[in-house]
Amino acid sequence: MEPTESKDEKRLEEVLVTEFESNVNFEDKDEALRLVGLERTVSFSEEDYAKVRKKLDWVIPPLCAAVYCTQYLDKTALSYASIMNFPVTGEGYNLVALSFYIGFLIWVFPSMYIAQRLRLAKYLGTNIVAWGAIMMLHAVPRSFGPFFALRLILGMLESCVAPILILIVSMFYRKNEQGSRMAWFYMMNGTAGILGGFLAYGISFIPDRGFPPFKIIYLILGALAIAVGVAVLLWMPDSPANAQFLSKEERIAAIERIRDGQCGTENKRLKKEQVVEALFDVRSWLIVLATLLTNIPNGSLANFTNIIVKGFGYSTRQTLILSTPGGAIGILSAIVCGWYSDRAGERMLPIVWSLIPTLAGAGMLVGLKGSGQKGALLFATWIVGTYGSSLAIIYAYNASNTSGYTKKVTVNALTLAAFCVANIVGTETFLPKDAPRYLPGKISILGLLSAQLVLCFIIRWVNLWMNREKRRMIADLKRHNGWTDEDVRRERDKAAFADMTDKQNPFFVYTA
Repeated sequence: MEPTESKDEKRLEEVLVTEFESNVNFEDKDEALRLVGLERTVSFSEEDYAKVRKKLDWVIPPLCAAVYCTQYLDKTALSYASIMNFPVTGEGYNLVALSFYIGFLIWVFPSMYIAQRLRLAKYLGTNIVAWGAIMMLHAVPRSFGPFFALRLILGMLESCVAPILILIVSMFYRKNEQGSRMAWFYMMNGTAGILGGFLAYGISFIPDRGFPPFKIIYLILGALAIAVGVAVLLWMPDSPANAQFLSKEERIAAIERIRDGQCGTENKRLKKEQVVEALFDVRSWLIVLATLLTNIPNGSLANFTNIIVKGFGYSTRQTLILSTPGGAIGILSAIVCGWYSDRAGERMLPIVWSLIPTLAGAGMLVGLKGSGQKGALLFATWIVGTYGSSLAIIYAYNASNTSGYTKKVTVNALTLAAFCVANIVGTETFLPKDAPRYLPGKISILGLLSAQLVLCFIIRWVNLWMNREKRRMIADLKRHNGWTDEDVRRERDKAAFADMTDKQNPFFVYTA
């Protein structure tokens, strides 16, 4: 412990004591310093900040929501296709569902480090346009191999979405605004569930005259993705420093309003020491474990919910309509959890609340198996989806609890890699041999999410403990350097855009 503290304190002394405003090395520091100084030189009122936030809210959350809605529709198109004459069934269908996550896992780390070097939003928009084209190509194959390959490429292209959206939200919004903004785009999972259900229902009435209905779904969703990608390329800002819809004064205000959060904006240089810190930080692996526990159920439910509902005895068209209320419940869950997360300054407790209905629903699916109570079983499939909002809070956790741009990129990539692994495992928990009740898969949901409840409280305790250590470190620095409270404020301002990691920066405060 002591050697690490000494190294961090030495790093801190280099940043805080050295006056380098006149000759800032932008390769080492935050890109925000191209517009603002190490110390706060311009004062803005909260009214000024509110005006800037309003302008941000008209652009960033709607674009993020459109991207996430499109991604979820494209990712779950296979679920609709599965009951609309999709040519691959059984174990082959499982492998096609699995291939998306294999591609995602292969490419998430390279994709994020490439994104760090490039303009963030432009890289995102290019990937969206490309996956739209891949979606449309799903209308061509007739056998397992091409579908497997297309889903693999689709996963690779979509791997950058969540990490980039987390980075964008973290560089434009304060910590007490991030949870709700994450929820605004994450609720698109539920919206996409509703839209996709009604779209598939309408398409199911089109006669199959040598052109199966599932192909129409892929063509429509692919065209939608291309349109969203073009919108991102045109209007999504890469960072506060180059947000073209803001004036120069507003860009400065956008940067200054996040200074106190100590999270910074971006840095284009890949810093190996920050990669190492991310890999050896116990908090990184706790959040990886949390992502695994909450998303193994996602891997199964995202691809098998319609199959489960149809197994209750409903027709294909009834299944498509009856699955949509679950989307509405998912929307409500995401909004409430995001709002509470920001309002209470909490990240782990909202996850706990979101898991309770899921555990109740999973218990009903297990306990009522074979009972013939179709209404109760259907209700259970609706409420089981509330766990999904926990991933939005994990995104917000990463945004508000990690600093150092390379470290943020790495932790986000680790989180999404865990998301992939979880979904790969999840697709294998609902096996054809267990159809139509899939009892082992339902039991696994109960066990995994129960473990997640305990883990949430462990993560919360770790963050609170580290905040106590930060307060002790600041007290030691004040005593050692003879700082007044005004000195502490000035040094905190200097540290904000020095691209230090959360562990190096004594002024960084973790959100429990």
